[in-house]
Amino acid sequence: MAPARGKPRREPVFGIGASPARAEPRDWGRFAVFAECLLTGVWIAVASLGVVTYPAALAAGARHLRRRTGHRGGGVREFAADFRAALHGGWAVGLAGWVVAALARIDVQAVRAGLPGGPPAGAVGLLALIGLAVAGLRATAVWAPGERWRTLLTAAGRRTVRDPAGSLLLVGGAVLTVCSALLVAPLAVPVLGAVVAAAVAVEERYRRR
Repeated sequence: MAPARGKPRREPVFGIGASPARAEPRDWGRFAVFAECLLTGVWIAVASLGVVTYPAALAAGARHLRRRTGHRGGGVREFAADFRAALHGGWAVGLAGWVVAALARIDVQAVRAGLPGGPPAGAVGLLALIGLAVAGLRATAVWAPGERWRTLLTAAGRRTVRDPAGSLLLVGGAVLTVCSALLVAPLAVPVLGAVVAAAVAVEERYRRR
C-alpha cells in the first residue's frame, strides 16, 4: 500500500515563518541600506559644522548614497573628495540660505508684532522658504563634480513645482528631522541621512517618469 501523500508544502513568504537561509540576504540588504543612511547622516552633520558648508555636505552625502545603492563602492574618502569639490560654489549657496532664513525670521517677527499685512506676508514668506529649501535639497540630490550650482538650483526649482508629490515627501522628511531634533537632539543627526536618501529616491522617481 502506497503511503498517503500530503499536500505539497508551500515555501513561506518573506516575513513570518521564512527560513533564515532565505530571509537573511534580503533582510540584511535592507538593514545595510538603512545603516548606510544613518552613517551618512553623521558625515553630513560633521561636514556641516562650517555653517555655510551644508549644501556641499548634503551633495556629498547624496552622491555617496547613489554610489552605494548602485553597488559602486565608496567610503569616507570619496565622501571627503566630493565634499571638497562641492564647496566650489556650494559655500555661496550656503551663505544665501542663511540670508533667506534671516529674512524669514524678520517676516515672522513682523507677524508677531501685529504690523499691517503681517499675516499674509508671513504666509507667503513661509511658503517661499519651504519651496527654496525643497529646491535646494533636490539640487544636492543630483549634484556631481563639475556641475554648476546655479544651473542645478534653477532646474531643481522647476522640478519642485512640476513634481508636487515628491516635494511634499521631502517637506515631510524635513518636518521629521525638526521633530527629532526637538524631542532628542542627537537623533536628528542620523535622520539627516534618511532625508537625503529620500531626496535621491524622489529625483530617481522623477527621472523615470
